[in-house]
Amino acid sequence: MEKRQLGNSNLHITPVGFGAWAIGGTGYAFAWGPQDDEQSVRSIHQAIDRGINWIDTAAVYGLGHSEEVVARALKGRSNRPYVFTKCGLIWDAKGQVTNELSAASIRQECEASLRRLQVDTIDLYQIHWPLEGHSLKGIEEGWKAVAELKRQGKVRGIGVSNFNEKQMAFAHEISPIASLQPPYSLLHRDIEKGILPFCERHGIGVIVYSPMASGLLTGAMTRERAAKLPKDDWRRNNRNFQEPQLSKNLLLVDRLKEVASKHGRSPAEAAIAWTLRKPAVTAAIVGARSPEQVDGFVGAMDFRLSAEEVRHVEDALS
Repeated sequence: MEKRQLGNSNLHITPVGFGAWAIGGTGYAFAWGPQDDEQSVRSIHQAIDRGINWIDTAAVYGLGHSEEVVARALKGRSNRPYVFTKCGLIWDAKGQVTNELSAASIRQECEASLRRLQVDTIDLYQIHWPLEGHSLKGIEEGWKAVAELKRQGKVRGIGVSNFNEKQMAFAHEISPIASLQPPYSLLHRDIEKGILPFCERHGIGVIVYSPMASGLLTGAMTRERAAKLPKDDWRRNNRNFQEPQLSKNLLLVDRLKEVASKHGRSPAEAAIAWTLRKPAVTAAIVGARSPEQVDGFVGAMDFRLSAEEVRHVEDALS
C-alpha cells in the first residue's frame, strides 16, 4: 500500500485515514446522533484490516468518548495504526464546549488524551481550532506548549487544524508545523486559493477532512434520509442538507456515480479521489460508522481520476 510522508514528521501514512468524529456518539453539540460502540470497534478493525494505517480523532468528539472507543478497538492489536488527536476545545460539567489555548490547559488535555487512548505517545497532536475570530491571540502560547510536548516525547508530530495562512506562518516561525487539517471537498474548495499553495511552499502536510461533505457525496444520502436525520445530528441544521441546496448537491452525486461506475467504483471513492488529485494533499480523513461504510470508500487509496473525469464532475457545479 502506498504511503506518504506527512510534512516534516517521520510519519508515513496511507492516502486515506479513518475519521473517528461520528463514533463519539450522541449527547453533545457536534454529535452525529446515536452510535453503537461495538459497531464502531468493528469499523476500526475493518479499516486496519483493509490497510489503513492511521486514525484521526479528537478529545472533543463525544467529550472524550471517541478516544476511549479508539483505545478499545486497538487493545491487543499487533498491527496498530498511528493515532492522531487534537487539543484546544474543552468542556465543562454541562458539556458546554469552549476554545482554550493556554499552556496549562493543553498540558492537561494531552495527559487526559494519553489516558483515554491508553498510549505513552500520541503520533500527531493538533490544535483543533484557533481562537474565535481567527486572530493570532493564543496561538503563541498554545503552539509553544504543543512544541514542548514534542520535546518531552509525549507526542511525535505536531500539527494544526482549521488555521489560515497568516496563522500558520506565525506558528511555523515558532516551531515547524508538520501538518494542517482543513475541510476540503467538491462543495468546500476555499483552500485551493491560498492555503494549499502555502502548505506546498513550506513543506506542511495536508490531511483534509470531510472529503465526502459529511456524507452528502457518498451516494447513500437521499432527500428522505436527510429529512429523517436524528434531532441531535448537526447536519439537520446545515444548508447543504436542506432545500434548495440539497437537490443541487444530489445532482453532483449523480455525476460522481456516472464517473465511478465506469471503473467499478463507488461515488464515495470518486469524491475522495477528487481531493487526492492535488499534489499538496497528503491524505484524506474519512469517517465510518460501520464496516460496510469502510468497504465503500477504502478503494480510494489507489483510485485516481483523469483530468477529463475531474472536469466532467466539476461541470456539475457550474
